Amino acid sequence: MSWELIIKQKFSAAHFLKNYQGDCEKMHGHTFQVEVHIETRDLDQSGISIDFKHIKQVLKSILPDHQVLNDMYDFSPSAENLARYFFNELKRTYPVARVIVWESEDTAASYSGK
Repeated sequence: MSWELIIKQKFSAAHFLKNYQGDCEKMHGHTFQVEVHIETRDLDQSGISIDFKHIKQVLKSILPDHQVLNDMYDFSPSAENLARYFFNELKRTYPVARVIVWESEDTAASYSGK
């Protein structure tokens, strides 16, 4: 038996895509939403596996709110690369199954490490 915990948090940031030909090569911004899926198998005595509050604190600490993403990372900050980066950062602490980075309400990239 297993559970999947799902946590969402938003952050606002600007970026541009390197080596891209089109509008997104120019600086622009998004209110990104990061969706984290954590797979768990055990519950504690209170009936929870991992406290949502703790996961949210760790997630918030790695989200680059109100930053220029190109200034922060040595990779092109596409939704795909951000999903992989957040996955790897969170995997240090939690059994992350998947991270989804939403650039808008209808476009996202998912990374599972598989």
